[in-house]
Amino acid sequence: MKKKEVKKMTKSQAIKDIDKFKKDLFNFRFQKTNGQLTNPSKIKEIKKSIARLKTFIESEKNA
Repeated sequence: MKKKEVKKMTKSQAIKDIDKFKKDLFNFRFQKTNGQLTNPSKIKEIKKSIARLKTFIESEKNA
């Protein structure tokens, strides 16, 4: 998820996306341990997206 996409979101959309990304991350971790994960870089991308969304929510809270 790009910065531009995050800036266009509302706070409630960001919270929903964080939940979705956390579920995806959970599933990717299981796939990694079972050797079924085809693209391990997705884990890193999802972690960054979660961090971006959390930062966005905190900046909205403080503004």
